[in-house]
Amino acid sequence: QVQLVESGGGLVQAGGSLRLSCAASGRAFSAYAMGWFRQAPGKERKFVARINWSTFDTYYADSVKGRFTISRDNAKNTVYLQMDSLKPEDTAVYYCAAATRFLNDYDTWGQGTQVTVSS
Repeated sequence: QVQLVESGGGLVQAGGSLRLSCAASGRAFSAYAMGWFRQAPGKERKFVARINWSTFDTYYADSVKGRFTISRDNAKNTVYLQMDSLKPEDTAVYYCAAATRFLNDYDTWGQGTQVTVSS
């Protein structure tokens, strides 16, 4: 069974940076894609970024383009989200997800990590 564990969240001032990590564990982990989502208090969970496992293609929500960068380390089965120029509106719980069976179906989720950006 695949498990995803996020880390790297915390409190940062506006304009600062954080790097989130998502480590996948489990026998013979493989995925079509991995992504990051976020959920602010009282709001729906929203897509942030995605990386396709075989092509390295990346996709971003308009709200984070130019500020966030998704990357991966195959040897460590880990995906990263580098977040720069953080804004208070980036405050949310960030979730890592994996599409292990179908490209556009995220079937495995992490527990989430809190990111708080103070103004």
